[in-house]
Formats: sequence, C-alpha cells, structure tokens
Amino acid sequence: MAAIETEHNNVEPAEPVASMARAMLLVFMPFACGYFFSYFFRSVNAVVAPYLRQDIDLGPADLGLMSAAYFLTFAAFQIPLGLLLDRYGPRRVQGSLYCVAALGALLFSLADDVTTLILARALIGFGVSGGLMAALKAIVMWFPLKRVALVNGWYLACGGLGVLAATGPVEWAMGAMDWRQMFMALAAVTLVAGVLILLVVPERPNSAAAGSLGQQIREVGQIYRDPYFWRIVPLIFTCSGSYLAIQGLWAGPWLSDVDGFSQGEVASHLTVMAVGMVVGLLGSGLFAAVILRLGYDMSGVCGFSAAFSIFGMLVLITGILPSSFMTWAYIGLVVVLTSLVFAALSHHFPMEQAARANTAANVLVFGMAFFYQWGMGWMIEQWPVAVDGGYPRVAYLWAFIAATATQVLAFIWYAWSRARP
Repeated sequence: MAAIETEHNNVEPAEPVASMARAMLLVFMPFACGYFFSYFFRSVNAVVAPYLRQDIDLGPADLGLMSAAYFLTFAAFQIPLGLLLDRYGPRRVQGSLYCVAALGALLFSLADDVTTLILARALIGFGVSGGLMAALKAIVMWFPLKRVALVNGWYLACGGLGVLAATGPVEWAMGAMDWRQMFMALAAVTLVAGVLILLVVPERPNSAAAGSLGQQIREVGQIYRDPYFWRIVPLIFTCSGSYLAIQGLWAGPWLSDVDGFSQGEVASHLTVMAVGMVVGLLGSGLFAAVILRLGYDMSGVCGFSAAFSIFGMLVLITGILPSSFMTWAYIGLVVVLTSLVFAALSHHFPMEQAARANTAANVLVFGMAFFYQWGMGWMIEQWPVAVDGGYPRVAYLWAFIAATATQVLAFIWYAWSRARP
C-alpha cells in the first residue's frame, strides 16, 4: 500500500476498547510498567558510572561504548520490530522481548570485564527495543485517533518516571546495595513486566497487516521514500538522539568534571532534569494542541519542538541561566517535545503501517544515539586527563557543541524542505 500523503486519510479504529478506563487498565498500564524499566536501564549509567569505573577499569571511550551498546542493538532491531508488530501484534512481541532484557540485566550483574558489560548492555537494548514502538502501535489500535497524541504523552511520561527513578533514588540505593545487586533486582522486575503484558493485554481481531512479508518490506521502502518522513524525522534523530546520549551518560560527567559537583549533587541535578522531562512529556499533548490551534499542522508542531530543543542545548553550553538546576530542568522540559514526531507520523500513515513508520524513524533515533554517546566520549578523550582524574571543561564543550551543530543542520533542512512547493 502506498504511503498516505496527508494526515486526514486515517480513520478512527473500528472497534476501540469499550471505555478509556478499560483501555488504560488493560493496554496502557501493562506496557507502561515495562516502559518505566526501559527508561531506567537507559538512564542508570549516568549515576552508576563512577561505581563501574571503580570496580572495572573503564576510560571515557570504553564507558561510552559500553553504554552505547544499548542503542546499537536497539536501533538494529527497529525495522524487523516494525514488521513483527504489524504482523503479530504488540502483546506477543514486546512481552517476549522483555524476557530477553531480563536476561541481559542478569548478565550485567555478573560481569567482571568490559566485554561482558557490552554484551549484557546489548541484550538489554535488544530486549527493550519495542518498549515505545509496541505501545504506540497498541495505542493506535485501541484508542480513538483524536486521543493518540494525548495518550502518547502520558505514556512517554511513564518513561520519564523511569528516568527519575534512575537518578536520586539510585544514588540513595547505592548506600544499601551495590550495582550488581541492583541489576539482579532489575532482572526480576523486568521479567515480571514481560509476563504481565503476555497475560493481561488483549488481542485486537483483524489488526494484522495484510499481504505477504515481502509486501510489508516493500511498504517500509515506501515509508523511507516519503518526503514528509524526511522533512520531520531528522529533527528527532538529532535532537532526541543527542539528548539520549547526554541524559543516559554524559550529563553525569559534565556535572562532576565541568561544574565540580559531588556525586550526591550530580544525582540531584539529574533528578531535576528527569522531573523536567516528566513535565514536558505530560504537557506535550497540550503543547501540540496550542500550536495546532494557532493554525499550524503537525509538521509545524515538530518544527517548534525542535527549536525549543536546540535553544535548551545552547542554554547549557553558554550557561546563561543563573542556576544550574534551572538549566538542567529546562533541558529536560523542552528536549522531549521532539517525541511529537511520532504522533505526526501516526497521523500521516495508515494504522496498518503505524508500527513500521514509527520504527523506521526510531532506528535513526537510536542509531544516532549510539554514535552520539560513543562519539562524545571519543571527543572528550582527546584532551589529557586532569590531576583529579576528570577531563577539562573544553573537552565537554566541544563534544556538546558538535552535537548541537547537528541539530541546527537538521532544523535548516526542515525549514528549507517545508518552504519548498
């Protein structure tokens, strides 16, 4: 089926769940539990990195590669994931994948060298690779289209709560357990989340994509040839990709090496950023509604969200705000708005292509997150280590400036392509 050219060709799901309350209980909540831990895994290294460096000798490049292995397998599985979700449904696919993530967490807890840590982190990334995409597919299947952007925002906020839990609470928990025990506990609760999805989430009759596997693959090619896709997706794979790399790892070293904060103060700042992220995600639906009410379409919403995101990076680099807490709260608040690109894609493509359209974008987001997280570590390591074991401010500035420059280029491309006839 050819890609739909306007966002008005989608229709309401034919047989939605009887009520929003039932949909929230049977569909939203089970997926949200798993997504909470998906974001926890993504973010926890920013806090536990000093403990890993103490127990297992890791330099910035090794630390960046180990953390980025999550993004590499996450990205590599996105296209097959979209095919599986559209063909077999989100319940069976993501419920099974969380069991793999639990295995990765268990292996991480037993690791004694960087190679095992990388392998374990890769398994975790593979296992949680459908945490968002499966739920976006389920939301399109079970909720009215006019509620999709709102429910997507609520769901993403559950991931934000996972980020919040991976900051101050983790630092507090390190006083009662070590990082190995924490990952053993994470393995157990992730397994429970997978089983919960398999047992509770209903199946939607007649929701599988029609046609052969070959036809489904050809439709992925049509998605990648769609001009609308390439207008807005570079905004999210640069803005969100660099944010994932920073929030998941490099925010912690910036706060300790550049700002000179203690480990407790670092955790406090990461907590503030996570709170800003939750607020931003909860408010993303309202933000989209306001922009739409001003007469813009969903493409315009994506442009405004990227502009706020880029400004957040500039605020961090220049340090123009009087408080570091204000800076990191603002970054968490605005950068996550670029997730509205997924709602724009859900409006633009038909429901039976929804998972493939979103995963086609997500493979670029997490592929870029891998390169940002590893590449920033490589750039930082080009400067000599300071006496106290950290790296100089200039090393971080150049790494963060390089990430921001890619966002600016993506915005220029967006503005130019939007202005074309």
